[in-house]
Amino acid sequence: MLDRPINEIAKPVKRLPNQRWQIALENPELAKKLANSTNLSPIINQLLINRGMETPAAAQAFLNPESLNLPSPLEDFPDLAISVELLANAIANKEKIAICGDYDADGMTSTAVLLRSLRALGANVDYAIPSRMHEGYGINNRIVEEFHSEGVGLILTVDNGISAFEPIARARELGLKVIITDHHDIPPKLPPANAILNPKLIAESSPYRGVAGVGVAYILAVCLAQQLGELQGLVKPMLALFTLGTIADLAPLTGVNRRWVKRGLKLLPKSTLPGVQALIQVAGVQASEGEKNQNSKSLKPEDIGFRLGPRINAIGRIGNPQTVIELLTTDDMGLALERAMQCEQINIQRQQMCEEIEQEAIALVENLYVKYLQKDRVLVVIKDNWHHGVIGIVASRLVERYGVPVFIGTYENASVIRGSARGIPEFNVFAALEYCRDLLGKFGGHKAAGGFSLPADNLLSVRSRLSEFANQCLEPQHLKPLLKIDAQANLNHINQELYQQLNIFHPCGIENPDPVFWTANAQIIEQKIVGKGHIKLTVAQTIDDQQYKIKAIAWRWGDYFPLPARVDVAYKLRENDFNGNTTIEMELIGVRLPSQFSIFFTPPTTKLRANFEYKQRQYTCGIYKNDIGSELRVKNSEGKVLVMQPGDNIGLLGINRQDAQKVNLFLPQYDGIIQAAVQALSVLNE
Repeated sequence: MLDRPINEIAKPVKRLPNQRWQIALENPELAKKLANSTNLSPIINQLLINRGMETPAAAQAFLNPESLNLPSPLEDFPDLAISVELLANAIANKEKIAICGDYDADGMTSTAVLLRSLRALGANVDYAIPSRMHEGYGINNRIVEEFHSEGVGLILTVDNGISAFEPIARARELGLKVIITDHHDIPPKLPPANAILNPKLIAESSPYRGVAGVGVAYILAVCLAQQLGELQGLVKPMLALFTLGTIADLAPLTGVNRRWVKRGLKLLPKSTLPGVQALIQVAGVQASEGEKNQNSKSLKPEDIGFRLGPRINAIGRIGNPQTVIELLTTDDMGLALERAMQCEQINIQRQQMCEEIEQEAIALVENLYVKYLQKDRVLVVIKDNWHHGVIGIVASRLVERYGVPVFIGTYENASVIRGSARGIPEFNVFAALEYCRDLLGKFGGHKAAGGFSLPADNLLSVRSRLSEFANQCLEPQHLKPLLKIDAQANLNHINQELYQQLNIFHPCGIENPDPVFWTANAQIIEQKIVGKGHIKLTVAQTIDDQQYKIKAIAWRWGDYFPLPARVDVAYKLRENDFNGNTTIEMELIGVRLPSQFSIFFTPPTTKLRANFEYKQRQYTCGIYKNDIGSELRVKNSEGKVLVMQPGDNIGLLGINRQDAQKVNLFLPQYDGIIQAAVQALSVLNE
């Protein structure tokens, strides 16, 4: 009998992503009922149900957003008519208008929407954006005083202003008119503006409820142009900017956002705006001219979310927002390309900064805090010489890695720390900051994210208070990143037909996420590290003695390389066009050991042994301890033994270990026997 461990080929199982999987409950009856009206496959109808589409009417409205009967924005926004009137009068009287924007993608695209449209409508208009480094978010007294000294008569805030009571009050004292356009949460006391446009102030049932700052700017621009009879030629350029800003700001892709973004994604590749064309060109998201590529007809949200958006956002984080405003408002292609290249260079710097800070933060956590995570239930990571323009991105990555709320900061000077926070579903970031109110300087945010400053002397007290708050709302089982999964699929289900049907969910984003599938007990038959720590791999599954394979990529998963030979995988589907060939690939977002493999790691109360039949032959099998763990041994009626360890793709086959040969466990004849044995033992262990 093979009674010694396979020391020469055994490898310990590597650390896997720390995740909790939440798999949506199947509702086959409702899916079948929906199928009668949608004529789509059962799996697609299940995805609709997971997104709240439980009636044929709701499904049709989602599948065909153009069929929505939209009310006029003038009906839903109480102050929209007066805002249009104030702007129309300012244009007619040649009164100077000044826009106060914000330095993120939403704020910059909002500023560009109103700058372009107001200039096209004959307005005398300029803009200002507060300094991220020195002033922080939103309109302030300095900007108000500056506008006043420059002879401004009307201030128009975009993507900010709803909480700026004092600066708005100062503007009114100075005799300036103020229109606030914003989408952030409503404070207890509204500023004394002449008009306020904010979707949070309108009915929750309104299709306009989810628009971002750029959505409010777009609505105002279109209504003003309509009022002045100058709509011709203005809508398409503005829609391109609306689409950029909405996706980059992670606004919900439901209601009117879904309808307009779907249109905008088709317009973007042929946009007449030089800045949009330059950005697309520099980011490399469009097929070259003359190439007959179906996908060049319409961009996908991920083209903006992962390619265009970061190039805009990088400027707001570590550069000068004027670069983006000039990019998106110029009509000069030469200048647009120059500004797009600047965006590209700054985005490369931003990536390098993020990488360096992330590695330093991980080292800090691993050395000082990781062993206390179950007790603290929150991470507070502070270090000097980090750029606070990018630490929010690093906070998100740490949440993804450790599964706990993260508060990350850096020293603004010797006495003040400034930081960003990111949460998990069960933790309210803004409520946590409120809980520390007496220890903080400025702070703000919402349930999922926030920003804060604090006196450096209060750091230990803040750390303790945040842990106290986290322990009130988090249980140990919450301290893993949550992965929401739509449905199970076998690899023989994955084909062009399924992928084409999935296109009906586009544009995907917040509140309409990319469909996520999982496949049980898949084989990893090839894997290698590519680029900056990504794993490129081939996933396989044997069904009825036929092996199905699919290529996959796992972004930034170098720490988990190599993955075990057999795992459950969770993934999104992506299309890959290479040399004229289009294939469907997986983007891995989750992996775990197959549930039946737990028999290797849970010490049984009795020895695990079983008899089973496979292809009309009798076998015995069992789990045996060895020097480094456990191994499965399967013996046939002729006395030959097959030995495998969890996570290995090479096993041993023979009468005794000395003469045993190494065999590839992926071969169907061995894989089938192992699965049958594991199944027989799993039944005993239940």
